[in-house]
Amino acid sequence: MLDRRTFIKSSAAAAGVAVLCSTSRAKESRANPSGVGGYNYRLPAFKKGSRLLFQGDSITDMKWGRNQRDRNHYLGHSYVYLIAARLGVDMPEAQLDIYNRGMSGHKVGDLRNRWQADAIDMKPDLLSILIGINDVGRTLRGDEGFDEWEANYRFILDASRKANPDLRLVLLDPFVLASGGLADENAFKAKRAIVDRLCTIVAALAKDYDAVHIRTQEVFDAAAKSAGPAQWIWDGVHPLPQGHELIARNWLQEVSARWPRI
Repeated sequence: MLDRRTFIKSSAAAAGVAVLCSTSRAKESRANPSGVGGYNYRLPAFKKGSRLLFQGDSITDMKWGRNQRDRNHYLGHSYVYLIAARLGVDMPEAQLDIYNRGMSGHKVGDLRNRWQADAIDMKPDLLSILIGINDVGRTLRGDEGFDEWEANYRFILDASRKANPDLRLVLLDPFVLASGGLADENAFKAKRAIVDRLCTIVAALAKDYDAVHIRTQEVFDAAAKSAGPAQWIWDGVHPLPQGHELIARNWLQEVSARWPRI
């Protein structure tokens, strides 16, 4: 028979085990709350001082500081900032040189027009591109404009690889969700049909140019099933902070899978 002291000790120990098990289960349930990947990324292999250049439209831009001497704001507050923050903490010895050159409102043709100054002349070691949503409904209507869109995209990729045959490329799909002004079913379906065609083109480009392909539309589709579209993107196009976090996590996961640290 247990005496009172032994009983109390045994009960306390059992309670402690129960708490630990409960905490472990709670951690497991929180391990992937969004329902998408990007939570178990490794670190990528970059040589010391590598220059990473991010290009695109307002989703990349997010008000990065045009005065590069102002180091408080030089990266803006998009997924670029989040990627830079994580890599800066996790691999400070790499001393990565990271630049944001996204421009709000830009289409793929705008990238082509400024590519020499804002990409080639910057001599990146890695180039990441997210572009396309501003072309939807403007340069792209019905079946028109897709060939030119792809041709412009191939032009900037060809020019980049010609300037640096060893350039690492990361291509992100454009994306939309049914939130904000796109909560209207007809408005969403019209844009989504075009975005889906652009995603197919980006997938082909990633294969042709041996680029890392970030399937951003699939990421947001999975996240929307978990918590609804408005949790991630407020107006159907522009991500909220947590939406940018989804992009950052999946970018790191795919890039580190392609170029892992040994």
